[in-house]
Amino acid sequence: MDVLLHPLRRLPEYRAASKVSGSHKIEIVGGGLAGLSLGLALRHADIPVTIFENGTYPRHRVCGEFITGLASSTIENLRLAPLLSDALSHAEMAWFNGSDAPRIHRLPSPALGLSRFALDARLADAFTAAGGELKTGTRVTDLTPRPGRVVATGRRVGKSPWLGLKIHVRDLSLLRALEFHLGDHAYVGLSKVEDGAVNVCGLFKRRRLSAHGADLIYAYLNAAGLTGLAAKLQSAQVDGPSFCSVAAVDFDRRVSGEVGAVLGDRRAMTPPFTGNGMAMAFQSAEIALAPLIAYARCETNWNKTCATIHRAQARLFRVRLASAHLVHPYLLQPSRQRWLATLDRVRLLPFRPLYSALH
Repeated sequence: MDVLLHPLRRLPEYRAASKVSGSHKIEIVGGGLAGLSLGLALRHADIPVTIFENGTYPRHRVCGEFITGLASSTIENLRLAPLLSDALSHAEMAWFNGSDAPRIHRLPSPALGLSRFALDARLADAFTAAGGELKTGTRVTDLTPRPGRVVATGRRVGKSPWLGLKIHVRDLSLLRALEFHLGDHAYVGLSKVEDGAVNVCGLFKRRRLSAHGADLIYAYLNAAGLTGLAAKLQSAQVDGPSFCSVAAVDFDRRVSGEVGAVLGDRRAMTPPFTGNGMAMAFQSAEIALAPLIAYARCETNWNKTCATIHRAQARLFRVRLASAHLVHPYLLQPSRQRWLATLDRVRLLPFRPLYSALH
C-alpha cells in the first residue's frame, strides 16, 4: 500500500466507506479541464457526481489554448469528440529568437486550437446535460481528503518570480497558426482559436511595471526585448475582456505527495512551453476514471483507488515533467536561447525526440 496514503486510514469516513455496500457518490472540487472531463465521463458511466467550482462559465483563463499530445483513445474515453469537433488543426509552428530568421517546425501530430472560454463552457454544459450536479460560485476551503472526493483545483501556489499574461486579439497575421517568441526571461505563444481570434499568452519574469490590461502585456513585451511583437499587437484589434493574469506561477516537476485523489495541475504542472498542460489535465482525468468507477460501484475501497490513481499519474508524467524542467531554462535565458537557436540553425536540434520526451 502506498505510504503516501496512510493518513486516510485514520479518517472515520474512510473506515466506514471501506465496509459499506451499494454505491458511492463522487464529488469533484474544481471545475477546470480535469474536473469537468472526469465528471462528464463518470456521468456517462451512470455514476452520481457533484462538481464544486469557485468561478462561473464561460470565462477566460491564462492558457496557451492549444492541445498537443492528446491521443484519440483519451478523447473517446472522456467523450470529448463532440466538444472538440470544430477545434482548429495546427500542423506547423514558427519560433522566433530576436533578429534571427524564424524557424519552422512541423509538429509530429497536429495541435488542436480552441479557447478555454469555449471549451470550459462546453464541458460544463455537457456535464449538466448528462445529469451531473454543478455548483458554481462555491469555494471549498476545507480540502481534507475523504472517500469519494477528488481534488482538481488547479495549480499549487508557491513562491515564484513568474507571471502569466493572456489576451485575445483579432486582425493579426501570423507566419504560422502557432508562433513562439523568445525574450529576455520571457516567452510568448500565439495560437489561432475559433472565430478568427488569436490567443496571446506569455510567461514573464515579474518586473516593477505600472500598467493594466493589454497595456501591461505591451509593457512586459517591451521589457523583454520583444518590441516588434508588442508593436504588432498594438496595431491589432484587442478583446479587452479576454485579458487575464496569474501570479506566483510555479513549475514543480515533482508529482504532488498530497494524499487522496488529486488531479490536473494540482498534482503536477508542466511549463507552458510544452503545450501539453491541457492534454495532461485530460490524461489525469482518464487515469482516474476506471478506478473511480470501481470505487463508486463498491468493487474496491478508497485507499486502493487513490493508490492506483497516484501511481498511474507518477508513471505517466514523471519523464515529461523531468524533461520539461531541464529544457525550460534554455527558453528563458538569452545566452542559452542563442545556443538553442544555433543548434536549430545548423539542424542539430533534436526537435522530434524533444517533443516526444515532453509529451
